[in-house]
Amino acid sequence: MDLIVTPDNPVPPGGVTTTLRAVDGMRLRVSRWHPEADALGTVLICTGRAEFIEKYFETVGELLSRRLAVVVFDWRGQGLSGRELDNSRKGHIDDFSLYERDLDAIVEQALDPFCPRPWFSLGHSMGASVLLAQARAGRSPFERLALIAPLVDVHGLKFPRASRLLAETLDTIGFGGAYVPGGGGTSALTRPFEGNRLTSDEGRFRRNANIVAAAPSLAIGDPTIGWLNAAFRLMAQFADPEYPRRILTPALVFAAGDDRVVDARAVEMFSTRLKAGRHLVIPYARHEILMERDAFRQQFWSAFDAYIPGARDELSALVTAQDWVEKARRKRALW
Repeated sequence: MDLIVTPDNPVPPGGVTTTLRAVDGMRLRVSRWHPEADALGTVLICTGRAEFIEKYFETVGELLSRRLAVVVFDWRGQGLSGRELDNSRKGHIDDFSLYERDLDAIVEQALDPFCPRPWFSLGHSMGASVLLAQARAGRSPFERLALIAPLVDVHGLKFPRASRLLAETLDTIGFGGAYVPGGGGTSALTRPFEGNRLTSDEGRFRRNANIVAAAPSLAIGDPTIGWLNAAFRLMAQFADPEYPRRILTPALVFAAGDDRVVDARAVEMFSTRLKAGRHLVIPYARHEILMERDAFRQQFWSAFDAYIPGARDELSALVTAQDWVEKARRKRALW
């Protein structure tokens, strides 16, 4: 499958794009790149819900400039990967454990045969939560995780218990494949920039919107009831104080100070319970930090560079990353 290229979003040179199959036969689109110099390792980018490979071209280029090989893929149910339902606008899933099948396929068929170690993963939102679940199960193949706004809990739910019960009830009686109440097949990237919850950077928002305009098949709409119920089940596990304490893979967790999608307070509470983790807040940033303005992105990259590949000592790398983001925040004005 070819990658979609637009004038304001050129594809990084030298990439290879192919189709893999998960153990249950689900088709997955995956792309990989290698730096010109000898690679210091490989970063697997695990995108968020409704995202796709093309949205991360800028990030891929930045990682390549750091002498890191990069792999990006479309989760089942989004991008140009296969779908669970006939309606391609519905990014449906019955259980988040199915996403771990996608991860296994990428590791076995893309990372293992083609990508140099050490392996790291950069996960955003839903992708970050899948990485946490994999690490909690003791199955993570990554030396370190960099997690942006992990989906630990949803922001702004007025009646969380009622919402969870409603999703579970509707899913149980057969409405799992329907959109959530009030939802539909319209992508967030086809709506106006004003009032969006993802980024305060209009240029990057419109760049991503142009990708969807050029290839509408990349986009999906609002979550299905089944997807939401599956997400609620995983978030209930995250709420257990013992859950993060059993994650042994080192993790650097970024929270967006103005996140209107994920509950930043829940992210902080979860992260502070990690045995090998650090929690960093980027003030005023919205949910998609890598799609944000340069002032916010610089803070992220300052911490990332101190952490990956970073020092061999895990605690030292995490503390250094925390110091670097504080320096970047003081050095550059946010506005």
